[in-house]
Amino acid sequence: MSEASLQTRPSVDRRMSRAEFERWYWPVSELVKFCEQLHIPKSGRKAELRARVSICLDGGQRPETLLAEPKIQDGFDWKGAKLSMQTPITASITFGPNVRRFFKSQIGPKFVCHSDFMDWVKTNVGLTFRDAVEAWHMLEARKNDPEFRREIAECNNYLQYLRDFRDDNPTRSFEDAKICWDQKKLRPARNGVVIYQAEDLQFVPTA
Repeated sequence: MSEASLQTRPSVDRRMSRAEFERWYWPVSELVKFCEQLHIPKSGRKAELRARVSICLDGGQRPETLLAEPKIQDGFDWKGAKLSMQTPITASITFGPNVRRFFKSQIGPKFVCHSDFMDWVKTNVGLTFRDAVEAWHMLEARKNDPEFRREIAECNNYLQYLRDFRDDNPTRSFEDAKICWDQKKLRPARNGVVIYQAEDLQFVPTA
């Protein structure tokens, strides 16, 4: 077992150096603790929280100048508006109960608001919900292609690690992959990205 694999992630500490912080993968719950200790905004996506904390450590920027990314406001009430197939997609769209309920009413109980669909909607501002329904069916049809693999968002380190593990170890179980992830995420990870390596199998208990 290498020296790096024996090291584990330290506790949250606002006095930590920026270089030390960057050595590790930090889940959202830990990033929020950093934000609380540093008295900076703790809302936003994981990547935003990580960047915010990193800037603050070592006194890189005054905490009060770090603001959460402003929400897009275009005047459309996605929570309460009456939706139709002619409803235009706007930049402020959210995927709360009102929007999901509409798509389920048009597509049926098989509707799932998966990440591919949400990404399509967010990148097609100006088109209508009719276009979105057609896109959902197109995206679902791809699943019949044995070569198709759903794209994993760059920010989803967990799913990418599990996919890489299973690709390298097709006979291993999901439980084995999860055990390795749980251990590997506590080890040094350059820029906070946990990368699967064959040596990670050392974390799986042997019978």
